[in-house]
Amino acid sequence: MKFTRAYSLKEIANLLNCEFVGNEDFEVLGMNEIHVVEKGDIVFVDHPKYYDKALNSAATIVLINKEVDCPEGKALLISDDPFRDFNKLTHYFKPFQFSGVAISLTAVIGEGTIIQPNSFIGNGVVIGKNCLIHSNVSIYDHTIIGDNVIIHAGTVLGADAFYYKKRPDGFDQLLSGGRVVIKNNVGIGALCTIDKGVTGDTTIGEGTKIDNQVHVGHDTVIGKKCLIASQTGIAGCVIIEDEVTLWGQVGTTSGITIGGKAVVMGQTGVTKSVEGGKTYFGTPIQESREKLKQLANIKKIPEILDKLKQ
Repeated sequence: MKFTRAYSLKEIANLLNCEFVGNEDFEVLGMNEIHVVEKGDIVFVDHPKYYDKALNSAATIVLINKEVDCPEGKALLISDDPFRDFNKLTHYFKPFQFSGVAISLTAVIGEGTIIQPNSFIGNGVVIGKNCLIHSNVSIYDHTIIGDNVIIHAGTVLGADAFYYKKRPDGFDQLLSGGRVVIKNNVGIGALCTIDKGVTGDTTIGEGTKIDNQVHVGHDTVIGKKCLIASQTGIAGCVIIEDEVTLWGQVGTTSGITIGGKAVVMGQTGVTKSVEGGKTYFGTPIQESREKLKQLANIKKIPEILDKLKQ
């Protein structure tokens, strides 16, 4: 998430009421999660296990819960609770905006687009030309939709990321300030849920087709011309490259990559990154030919045992 202007390190520290290490005029341009940070961004870290990763990331401002040696060219914000203070920044720069109408006055809707009754179009939404939005679709604030997109009834674009920190008295949610971006010629079935990014974008690539009752987690990037069948669940921060096929009831773990033109057969659990151009099956995931050989051999076990008894 980029800010609308450059802020100084001192300004951000004053917002959080925290100490800082670095030149008070150090430029702050935005805030992001570790996997999408760029120069000028703030990243937060609250566990020593991840200090080095954050300090050596592309981020130039690290919101951290302990004063440590600051790498050259970077700055620190010292907080007793970086998770809480990252939420403070999200709330400040991307606050929730109430909308009392079905279609926000700040939404931009392209020529030829049809929006059926009982749909909600939030603040700052952009919808391209010749789209068809069926009834009871909810499109949350700042979602971007390209041309020739079809979205079927009951789908929700832009719900919050499923991202929590466990506290002694329960769970604190990491606020979501990102977006959903749908490229041209995408088709989305009924009752799908596509969560917005925490600070970046959840993206569905051009020409991809998504069946009914599919979930896409926060900050996931799906490539061009993918096919995703019903009841598939894709976790957050997943990269699905171009022309991938996921058949029904596939589930993935977070933070993995599925290579281009891979085919994942139904009810497979994608527990790790996999290469493109191959077909996969089973949980844990394996190449389908190897997995099917194993299943065939398992069927032979009773026969083998009978022979051993003779």
